[in-house]
Amino acid sequence: MPFRIALSGLHAASADLRVTGNNIANAATTGFKGSRAEFVDVYAAAYGAITQITSGSGVRTANIRQIFSQGNIEYTDNSTDLAITGQGFFIVEDEKGRYLTRNGVFGLDRDGYVVNTTGQTLQVFPPVTVGTTTTFNTGTLVDLQLQNTIGAPVATDRVQVNVNVDADLTPFNIAAGALHDVTTSPFDPTDPTTYNHVTATTVYDSLGAPHVVSMYYRKVSDGTVNNAWQMFLYVDGSPVNPSDDGTASGGSSPNPAAVLEFNADGTLAQTRYVDAGGTSQVSATPDELVYPPINLTTGAAPLQLTFDLGDTTQYGSEFAVNTLSQNGFTTGRLTGFDVEENGIVYARYTNGNAEILGMVALGNVPNPQGLRQKGDSLWVETYDAGDLVLGQPGTASLGLIQSGALESSTVELSDELVNMITAQRNYQANAQVISTADQITQTLLNIR
Repeated sequence: MPFRIALSGLHAASADLRVTGNNIANAATTGFKGSRAEFVDVYAAAYGAITQITSGSGVRTANIRQIFSQGNIEYTDNSTDLAITGQGFFIVEDEKGRYLTRNGVFGLDRDGYVVNTTGQTLQVFPPVTVGTTTTFNTGTLVDLQLQNTIGAPVATDRVQVNVNVDADLTPFNIAAGALHDVTTSPFDPTDPTTYNHVTATTVYDSLGAPHVVSMYYRKVSDGTVNNAWQMFLYVDGSPVNPSDDGTASGGSSPNPAAVLEFNADGTLAQTRYVDAGGTSQVSATPDELVYPPINLTTGAAPLQLTFDLGDTTQYGSEFAVNTLSQNGFTTGRLTGFDVEENGIVYARYTNGNAEILGMVALGNVPNPQGLRQKGDSLWVETYDAGDLVLGQPGTASLGLIQSGALESSTVELSDELVNMITAQRNYQANAQVISTADQITQTLLNIR
């Protein structure tokens, strides 16, 4: 009798309905991957083989498979929300082990660790900084942590200057053959008639204290050289004389001057300084001026500055400051963090500085369907899934990171509603088989 065949159909339809119900329940779960029930038929085998007249013994559930397709990316206002565009999984850990997830809802715990909603910590490759170059140790995973501390200051050691000095101005006359001369036409920073242009910027010492650097320019002529300008540097109101090796101040003038010489096309030709013996020298790097250590009263290390003047020009137009920047920072408070699409994590501070905290690690396996679901939008590795491969986002088969966004569930409600109707019909049909078989059995029992 077909009771057991129909019963297997009821079990299969019920399993199909449970899978559909689970998909519908997780239609709004971030990073959820929809599943489908897969069935196979059952035959009772006689000795040697299944005979040609075997009607079959029903159905069984062979597998419930998750479909790892890409979910829609929905943008949020939270920078700690992360989404993966493409293949791969975030790596998270707790004291019980390592897990994979596509759910990028992250936040901070009380200690500043970046964790998901169930407390697992996001894993990153730690940064390795050598000089000014930062790489990442992709063989090690560490917890990503933001510490709400004061960002350390960075002392200024380089100033980028891009200004245009007016070529049409009448030069100040100086002694013949003495481009650094400040006695024939005295210079006084408090007297605007003794110079043509002035600009200033703020630099920072090793303690983060600010200092005002003023640069005064005046066009000069010694009767032979006409495309020359004297540049006077003052730090907090005190003059500083350039020296090529940055170790000793040259000359004895109370108002030491560097010299900028320009080509006929208005570009910078070279810079000059006065050495310790009082002799004019061309800078070793023609478009730079190096200054000796400047002792400070703040208790900070001496301030040593190099000025990059390569973009400075002398054109027949008004004085203009195109770029005036320096590479130092004062102290700053943590304002948040950003994650680039390649996974690099930056801590942002109020002083404009950005510190690299690590690179978000992504992992992938040859067979994602082989991963075992743990719940809480987590998967764990299995033998069937294959070996986990860790890497940088955007490399090999790994996708890119989208900060301030989340990957939505892959469940399509309209499809699931149709599947639900189909499962219901299948259940009803198998129940009807049982009812019919019962009537046949009752007929046999009524035979006298």
